[in-house]
Amino acid sequence: MANQNGIDSLQMFTSKAEAVSCVVSQAASMSQVFDYVVDVCDKREACQLLIPGCEEALSQKAAGLCEAKRAKVVAAPNLSKRDFGSLKKKCEEKGILCIDEGMRDREHLAGIDIGLAVCQVGIADTGTVVLDSDSEEVRLSSMVSEVFVAVVDRKDIFADAFAAEKAVNRLILKNSSYTAFITGASRTSDIERVLALGVHGPLEMHVVILDKKNKKAGA
Repeated sequence: MANQNGIDSLQMFTSKAEAVSCVVSQAASMSQVFDYVVDVCDKREACQLLIPGCEEALSQKAAGLCEAKRAKVVAAPNLSKRDFGSLKKKCEEKGILCIDEGMRDREHLAGIDIGLAVCQVGIADTGTVVLDSDSEEVRLSSMVSEVFVAVVDRKDIFADAFAAEKAVNRLILKNSSYTAFITGASRTSDIERVLALGVHGPLEMHVVILDKKNKKAGA
């Protein structure tokens, strides 16, 4: 059931998501979403793997390996075949590797710059997105990336969990369902009670609200 609160739920979602350090924007099409993802990735340095031993005194050749950057990688495992092809083309134009598989087999378990996933539900009063994560590839894309970008359709943003109950039930009542409720980037204060971001998951979270009726929306 689509939310009936219109702009109020949208404004509340934006406010609550930003309160937990999300970057919230809007897009009028998936093409704009992909432009946004590529732009975020292109403006960053490629995430660097921390290789054991790099803190030691090394030969010039070995030190060079420690300083090397991997190619930038965008992982988008739950897009349609057509949408993935569109994103991949945009990524290739910027020299970015775009994948929709391989993380489960540990081929790209580290070094994912951007994880992109289309979410099924948004909950406005907590700034939460709900992601159908039956696929291990989808789960990994939202957990091992440096930056996680969640896309949620404006019509699928509900005022609160009670309003979203039917939509969420459709996800969790499936056989072998795995549904994730994601609110902001990974954070913990377990270490000396100091808040740290990115310890157990992405360092940043972006939410792009897809509003196809708003042709003025920018990615």
